[in-house]
Amino acid sequence: MTMSMAATHARGKKAKDNIFVMNARAQEDAKINGKENVLNGTLGSIMDEEDNIVFLKAVEKEYLNLPRNEYVAYAPIAGLPEFLEAAKSECFGESRPDALIEAVATAGGTGGIHHLVHNYTNPEDIVLTADWYWGAYEQICGDNHRHLETYPLFDAELKFNFEGFKAKVLEVAAKQENVVTIFNSPGNNPTGFSLTDEDWDKVIAFAKELIGNGKNKFIIACDVAYIDYSGEKQTVRRFFKKFSQLPKEILVVACYSLSKGFTMYGQRVGAMIGITSDADVAAEFKEINALTSRATWSNICRPAMRTMANIVMDPAKLAAHEAERAEYCELVQERAHIFTEEAKELGLPCLPYCGGFFLTIPTEHAKEVVEELTKEHVYVIALKHGVRIAACSIPKKQMRGLAKIVYDVMHRLGHL
Repeated sequence: MTMSMAATHARGKKAKDNIFVMNARAQEDAKINGKENVLNGTLGSIMDEEDNIVFLKAVEKEYLNLPRNEYVAYAPIAGLPEFLEAAKSECFGESRPDALIEAVATAGGTGGIHHLVHNYTNPEDIVLTADWYWGAYEQICGDNHRHLETYPLFDAELKFNFEGFKAKVLEVAAKQENVVTIFNSPGNNPTGFSLTDEDWDKVIAFAKELIGNGKNKFIIACDVAYIDYSGEKQTVRRFFKKFSQLPKEILVVACYSLSKGFTMYGQRVGAMIGITSDADVAAEFKEINALTSRATWSNICRPAMRTMANIVMDPAKLAAHEAERAEYCELVQERAHIFTEEAKELGLPCLPYCGGFFLTIPTEHAKEVVEELTKEHVYVIALKHGVRIAACSIPKKQMRGLAKIVYDVMHRLGHL
């Protein structure tokens, strides 16, 4: 028997991440066979058409020209006040809800999901999300002794499965007081799917109905990591207005990130933004999440927060930043469109893509398909029920013909 010094609950944990493993394999292949001969569609980082990682110019310039103390000084536990206001502004755009709003800086959007799970559910509680979800949700829940359960995201017409969502919420509500649901929209990872305004109307109406029983509270988590690459800025943010003046038993938390919208992936900066109609809930949100930050990572990267705040507060800098970001949003969507159109012509199944970094081919043989694709020097990610392709990182010249490669591999394996 293997010797362990870990506490019982920690034994057997492993930090190996399949995405980074596949990325390492792609990079090793590129060293041997040449970068131009390897397609790496693993990571959620924007690569330009020359296959270089994108650092938006306005962000790079601001970051590299900060005063010396901004690089080395501590930041407040809850985050720089200017950053928190800038995060609210960028997250909501013109659709800021009519509500009480508080924010706490987090370690990327991931940190916001962590705090949400930790502070709004009890040990052994269930956290709910759709069956097409980012794998870290499950790891965060498990490490906090919670259980992630899912409902089917799509109905038979590949639209939002509201009835499936409703049934699962009622099941969870019968077991626990707080019902926490994570919506990764717009631009769901891994599918690229987004809820429509009508979908949100149904969710909110149902939430109001549920809390009317006097037994439950409803927490809606909006993981909006990909919002800046899911369409026109103001259009994709309109749903936030729907969170205005909700009953006090409904709390909405937007988990916002600088990783994508400001291309500062490795700086690990984001904000969790609480939206409520109740002053006590708003004050509690600020206090409990700031304390959990202190107990988890202490405080957040100051220079990244200052960079973002400086850009957002300067109209000229913000305009330049948004113009360049819009170009990359268009580029990512062009790449996805190339794949989905070719897939359609071939008869290769593809889940609905609305925006974001990824698209997905549904299959129950994902591991076998992905491994066979590596023989073609194509590296993508195997999910439980599909193959994820990072449109953000694949140049158009490589995206053309990729659907045919996937189709041929799946056909060869007998999985079409």
